[in-house]
Amino acid sequence: MVRNGIVRFVSVWLLAACGVVHQGSAVAAESAAPAVRVGVTRGVHAQILDEVKRVAAARGLGVDVVEFDDASRIDAALADGRIDAASFEDAQQLAATRARKRYALTEVAPTVTLPMALYSRKLKNLNELQPGATVAIPADPRGMARALVLLQNDTLVTLREQAGLHATLRDVTGNRLGLKFVALRRDRLYAALDTAAFVAIDSDDAARVGLQPARDSVSLEDARSPYANVLTVRNADRAKPWVAQLVAAYHSDDVARFILTRYQDSVRRPW
Repeated sequence: MVRNGIVRFVSVWLLAACGVVHQGSAVAAESAAPAVRVGVTRGVHAQILDEVKRVAAARGLGVDVVEFDDASRIDAALADGRIDAASFEDAQQLAATRARKRYALTEVAPTVTLPMALYSRKLKNLNELQPGATVAIPADPRGMARALVLLQNDTLVTLREQAGLHATLRDVTGNRLGLKFVALRRDRLYAALDTAAFVAIDSDDAARVGLQPARDSVSLEDARSPYANVLTVRNADRAKPWVAQLVAAYHSDDVARFILTRYQDSVRRPW
């Protein structure tokens, strides 16, 4: 009787111990899950992802920030599995790459807007703009369309509705001040500040010449612009739990404060 009781006790203890070991192994396996590899370009996107990484780690999600010198390589790295997510381009750029390369990639959340802005050495604000003034905008199709959309939002021009995000100067149907447009290569836009009433310059080109959109512009693209950057994953991964965790970390109050404190609205938050 005593011997049988001991056997039963030992058996129960062993089963319980096995359960503890199994549970501990599961926890260990979960904590040892591979970190999510997020591809970014150097600079703003990498700096923000470092803060996202800190927030995500506190919530149990590991993140590795993978910096690329060449942005054109990031979507390819995501498509072939070398990274798990990407944060470096806007939805329009992603759509163009998908169409061209047939990558099975999808955006899952907005990240930040790097705003195009209007800069001037002659105006303190757009209310000072005189009829017939000459203004400079980018000559490349994407830059021109983005600048014209910004001018329409500032009620300076009206665009043909069907033009959408592919507007050209031929799509201008209203120009209440009779502005004269000069389309220039991006590398010539900064010099045009000496002669034009204002110049439309995107965030990357502005940064290269020391301009800060929030500090130096007379008009700034809205944070919820169609050119807001996006977080991208493979189609097959979009419903995985880590994607929602990564988005939640990016859209956290800590990251919002970091963006505002670090960039003073020259990098804008569309969420």
